Amino acid sequence: MSPPVEAIGIFEVSGFTPAMVGLDAMEKGAQVRVIQAELNDFLGTVIKIEGSVASVRSALAAGEQAAQRMGAKPIVAILPRPDEDALAKGIMSKQERSPLLDQNVVLDIRTETPSTAKSDANRQETKMSSNALALGFIETQGFTAVFEAIDAACKSANVEVVAKEKLGGGYITVVIRGDVAAVSAAIDSGKAKVEGLGKLIAAHVIARPSAQVMSLLPK
Repeated sequence: MSPPVEAIGIFEVSGFTPAMVGLDAMEKGAQVRVIQAELNDFLGTVIKIEGSVASVRSALAAGEQAAQRMGAKPIVAILPRPDEDALAKGIMSKQERSPLLDQNVVLDIRTETPSTAKSDANRQETKMSSNALALGFIETQGFTAVFEAIDAACKSANVEVVAKEKLGGGYITVVIRGDVAAVSAAIDSGKAKVEGLGKLIAAHVIARPSAQVMSLLPK
């Protein structure tokens, strides 16, 4: 029988980019483990973490501050010693694929050991050059805007597209990687193309992204 979970942290925010920025801050700010990420079909992303009460509280504060600096309004909560039945059947979700979005909307990594998650992230990082230490996110409401933005981004600097995520409600995020300078230049070029074509939700660079951010990128 597994030991009881000391605390669960809930971090919910509109948009994929603020969720990843918040997750990066949470993992770098405290000793916590991501157990699941879940998307709904209308803009929202929720990250579920576990750890000690103090660690979860510290992580949520760091994630909340990081997302707020982007103009997002995250909702956070701590569940100390969650009820086992509530956790298993109500808080954790079964694997689910959205026919509307044609992608998985429950990203469950709880079954991975920390060493496995870390080695998976390390394998992704080894594909990057030694100075390629950044992820860039362009998130828009509207396909045309994000297509124009990512084309401009890739033409302006030596970066690679690594993922595309859809949240519903017209929200689309494209993720690029490369060295910090190249990703920063690419994101600046991309977001300049959005005006008049759609709504810019977020344009952000994460330097040295955490292992869990890397593991939760769409495969």
